[in-house]
Amino acid sequence: MRLRLLENLHLPFWLIKDACWALVWRPLGLIMIAPTLLLSVYLTWICRKNMGDFLPNLSVTFWITANSIWMTDEFYSLGIKSYCLIFFIAGSLSIVVWLVKYFPKLWRLSNSNS
Repeated sequence: MRLRLLENLHLPFWLIKDACWALVWRPLGLIMIAPTLLLSVYLTWICRKNMGDFLPNLSVTFWITANSIWMTDEFYSLGIKSYCLIFFIAGSLSIVVWLVKYFPKLWRLSNSNS
C-alpha cells in the first residue's frame, strides 16, 4: 500500500517539474528536480529485490535524470544536453531487459489470476 501511495505521489512531482519546464518557470522547475528524482531513487531502492518492479523504476529514474539535465540545459544553455543520451540509453536498456525477461511472466500471471 505504501509503495503505491509513493508511486502516486511521484507522478504530480514529475508533472509539476515538466510543466515548469514547458512554462519556463526556472526556479520552481529546478527545485522540483530534487523531490522528483529523490522519490524515484527511493522507489527504485525499495524495489531492488524484485527485478520485475526494480527495472521499470530504474528506467524511470534514468529518464528523470536525463529529462532534468535537458531541462537545466534549456534553461541556462550549459552545453550539457549531450549527457542526456547516457541516461536515455541506460533507461531504454533497463526497460528492454524488463520487457524481454520479466514482462512475459508477469503478463501470464496477471492473466491466470483474472
